[in-house]
Amino acid sequence: MEKSKAMTQEKFGEKDFQTIIGNLLRYGVWISLSVAFIGGIVYLLHHGNEIEDYSVFTENDQNIFQVIANIYQGVIQGRGESIIFFGVILLFLTPVFRVLLSLFSFLLEKDYLYVVITSIVIGIIILSISFGFSH
Repeated sequence: MEKSKAMTQEKFGEKDFQTIIGNLLRYGVWISLSVAFIGGIVYLLHHGNEIEDYSVFTENDQNIFQVIANIYQGVIQGRGESIIFFGVILLFLTPVFRVLLSLFSFLLEKDYLYVVITSIVIGIIILSISFGFSH
């Protein structure tokens, strides 16, 4: 009786991971777009009547950790531009989480070739993030 009960229970398989990954991508995009949209509304409520001067551009070159700290502080303070930027970061992180979830899936499946390939992709992403903002 124990054996038949154990056989009828389905293992957590590849189809389940594909469903989770699909939902992660779908909901990640919707959540990030919603956050950016709310940030846009907040920004327009505070700055909707201002006229932007496009003749002057200032380069704001900071490392990624300073950018994230500034965005975090801006979101806490309710600044619209920071909320928009947070939505963009969520949109960027959605496929990164997909790659991390794929790595976990390949580890569970003991598919070590894809674990190595996915680890290389994660390394490239980390290097790109680390060196892309700081010059």
